[in-house]
Amino acid sequence: MQDLHTLIEATVTQLGYELVDLEISNRGKLLRVFIDKLKPESIKDSVTIDDCSLVSNQLGNLLAVENDIDYDRLEVSSAGMDRVLKKESDFVRFTGERAQIKLRVGIKDESANATETTLPRKTFLGILQGVEDGFVLLAFEGVVYKLAMSNIDKARLSPVF
Repeated sequence: MQDLHTLIEATVTQLGYELVDLEISNRGKLLRVFIDKLKPESIKDSVTIDDCSLVSNQLGNLLAVENDIDYDRLEVSSAGMDRVLKKESDFVRFTGERAQIKLRVGIKDESANATETTLPRKTFLGILQGVEDGFVLLAFEGVVYKLAMSNIDKARLSPVF
């Protein structure tokens, strides 16, 4: 799996895109590749169908040459406006944007509504403030939380329309 991820990431990066996520489902027969522009000109500079087609064709040719990779279908699509955040660079790039973060292990709720009996909080919806020493800084209900990268289960942008 790691070799496949590395192979796909290298190819996508050479084409000028970022590999945001790779999903393998249906017993390895379906490969889903989510991409974003590596250096977008603006936040509105998004991936087009032509970008997806280019990456799909290149990956299709690459995977045809690699005999040990068995799959039936390849899907390449944009990461979308609510893209997942996985790498530290993702949290830095989207500083100032709204994101939803779910933790593996809850932490103490320090918001104004919390009481001594309030359970540890696992889900946050706030504004990304950057990254500091392996912690994601997130402004949530008037408090800036330091969330350990190692404790983040899922994170994704949550755009306001």
